[in-house]
Amino acid sequence: MQTFHKVLAAGGLVGVAVIGWQMTRKPPVSIPVNVAITVADTAGFRGYVLGSDSAPVTIVEYADFQCPACENFDGVQWPSVYERLVATGKLRWVYRDFPLDQIHKYARLASHAAACADEQGKFWQMKQKLYTYQASWSFGTGQMGKFREYAKAAGADGDQWQACMESARFAGRIEASLQEGNRVGVGSTPTFVIGGRLYPSSMGSDEMARIVDSLIAAMPKAPAAR
Repeated sequence: MQTFHKVLAAGGLVGVAVIGWQMTRKPPVSIPVNVAITVADTAGFRGYVLGSDSAPVTIVEYADFQCPACENFDGVQWPSVYERLVATGKLRWVYRDFPLDQIHKYARLASHAAACADEQGKFWQMKQKLYTYQASWSFGTGQMGKFREYAKAAGADGDQWQACMESARFAGRIEASLQEGNRVGVGSTPTFVIGGRLYPSSMGSDEMARIVDSLIAAMPKAPAAR
């Protein structure tokens, strides 16, 4: 009889634990595709911008956080591009989301994770984390937990970031970026728009610097002061 009561009590404790877990666990997060785009989604936002507003050249990068070629560009070429072109004032860089949903099932979720970090002024730090650990989150499960850790490591408040993710409030912004890329002819990632032309490849920093310098050289010179 004592054994029966012990088993009954243990079962009750398990039941309470399960109910407690169900009450405290984080709800699943998904980011809708083909969402209706509102004016608020794009008002005042044309991508994530880095560099001086007075820079003579602007490059727009359309990229997918789960794309291996994008990860390669970010890890190998981007540091040199930033040092040689952005930091020197020659270049203004604009990052745009272009999630390839058909082949990268977590790309849109990653884009939203970066958008929620941007809400706290941590986009570029989160971008680096997502690309650095791309191999870790691109497969298997537990993406939300990993993204949350990346956001915290990037300097964002975890609870605020989590609430942003659960709201999916930047879904329209991501869809607008994707549709804009489609309109200008983006078909793969990364694709760069430089001087009104599309460069659909993972371009090296030397080639990018050559194009930027040639565009600057071709610009009309200001008349000399008298």
